[in-house]
This record gives sequence, C-alpha cells and structure tokens, in this order.
Amino acid sequence: MHINLDYYRVFYHVAKTGSFTQAGDELCISQPAVSQTIKLLEDILGSKLFLRIPKGVRLTPEGEVLFSYIQRGYEYIMLGEEQFKKIIELENGEIRIGASDMTLQFFLLPYLERFHEKFPAIKVKVTNAPTPVTLEYLYAGKIDFGVVSEPFQARPEIDSVRIRQIQDIFVAGSRFESLKGRKLEFSELEKLPIICLENNTSTRRYIDEFLKDNQVVIQPEFELAMSDIIVEFAARNLGVGCVVRDFAAEAIEKGLLFELQFKNDIPKRHFCIITGQNNPISTAARQLLDMMTGGAYEKNSTI
Repeated sequence: MHINLDYYRVFYHVAKTGSFTQAGDELCISQPAVSQTIKLLEDILGSKLFLRIPKGVRLTPEGEVLFSYIQRGYEYIMLGEEQFKKIIELENGEIRIGASDMTLQFFLLPYLERFHEKFPAIKVKVTNAPTPVTLEYLYAGKIDFGVVSEPFQARPEIDSVRIRQIQDIFVAGSRFESLKGRKLEFSELEKLPIICLENNTSTRRYIDEFLKDNQVVIQPEFELAMSDIIVEFAARNLGVGCVVRDFAAEAIEKGLLFELQFKNDIPKRHFCIITGQNNPISTAARQLLDMMTGGAYEKNSTI
C-alpha cells in the first residue's frame, strides 16, 4: 500500500487540532481541501478515521490506533528538520579536526578561540597526532580536515593549501657558547649531541632529508615526542636542539638559548590545511575553514 505522505500530514494536524478548519489554517490550505484529503485517506485505508462532534471531530477507535503510530513518526521527522536547521544555522553540530602539537599551538588555537566565541553551541573535537597519523584519520573519514606541517605525501584525493610559513632551527645553551656568532657548516652537526623529534614526525623527516642532501647524517643523542621538551633539554645544556623557531622564541628572547647560524639557510616550509575530496564538509567546518583561510574556502570546491 503506497499512500501519499501528505495525506498523513493532514491526518496528523486534524487529529491534533480536532478541527478540519484549524488543521487547514496550520497547513495553509482550505477546509474543503482538508476534508477531501481525509476522505481519500479513509477510502484507501477502508475505514473511517474521524467522527463529527458539535465542536469539530474526534478520532474513531481505528483512527486512534493509526494516530499513535503517525504521531511518533511525524513528530520525529519534525525533530529531525529542527536539528537539521540548527546545524545549518550553526546552533548545533560538531567539527572533527586532526592537528599536531605544533600546528595546534602555533596556528589553530587562536582560530578555535574566535570560532567558539562566535558559535559556542558547536562542539569541536581535536585529535592530536603527528602529520602521518592525521592523514590516516582523514583517509578513514575520522576527521573533517587536518592541519599539518610539510613535508607529507598524500593520496590524490587529498587537497591541501599552505597557510603559514615556518622555519626549522638549531638552538643551544651556554655549554655551546663557542658556536655563538659563527657561520657553521651543516657537517659540524655530526659532531654535536643533537636533540630532535622522533622518526614518526614530518619535522624529523624534513630535517633528515635536508641534511642528507647536504651529505650530513646526524645520530641524535635524544629523540623526544614533543618540541617543548626539546627546548627544555637544550636550555639545560643536554645538547643542541632542533625545533621550529616558534617553540624556542621565548627562550631565545630570555637569553636561555641562542640560534646556531649556518653558511646556508635551512629552507622554510609550511603549515597546511588538508581536506578529502570524498569527505563531506559540514556547514560548521566550512565556516571554520573560511575563517582560517580568509574566506578562500567555498562549498564544493577545493582549497
């Protein structure tokens, strides 16, 4: 039995109001149209649904049974429409982001603060992981987008946009004062106790590949999970730390560390936003992406 769902919509409103006229007013249709629809529904179902009473109509016993089901279904649909509207109007929803410690601290965090102030009802979930892991989360659809650092290799369906330049540096404390002010060769790093990130990070991969291109291979004395800790180790004179400049800026300003100078510069790289062509972007996520990219992100387009 295939019945036009509009018939049930009219049936619901008549049953709720107890009046063909009031139901017509709520639905913006005429009273005769309401009466005709109910008559058609009764003919299809083969039973009367309403009995006329002095002040309107009331459900028959058969109509009561039908209404008990139609009410739940129709009101659940209306609830769905209401929740959908809230998501579209940014009164509800969730954004799932993948980001490393570095991209979170030195790029993403200020935007999250601004976004939360503007849209406090939107839930934001940040999965903290290195760039390779963030890419895997994006492939699996576990995040809406990621904020990662170069270098990285991604599948063809991944779009990326550079959003901020970063600089890798080597820093040292007072134990290595003799290096201060000198223009060093990269080969001199092979003789120093190096402190750097673990192998599963884009930062470590970038430095290793750059030094290898310059015929230099380092054997780190300490391999740590977080750049903040590298700065702490270097400030305690446990070695020469390799970090993105942002992490060491405060310690350098205070005189706890100094930046090693080389005859050639380490090339700069970038933070990037990555999205998946097969991953739908919600209204809330699109709003945050627009904020982060200065309005460059548009629906159904790559960034």
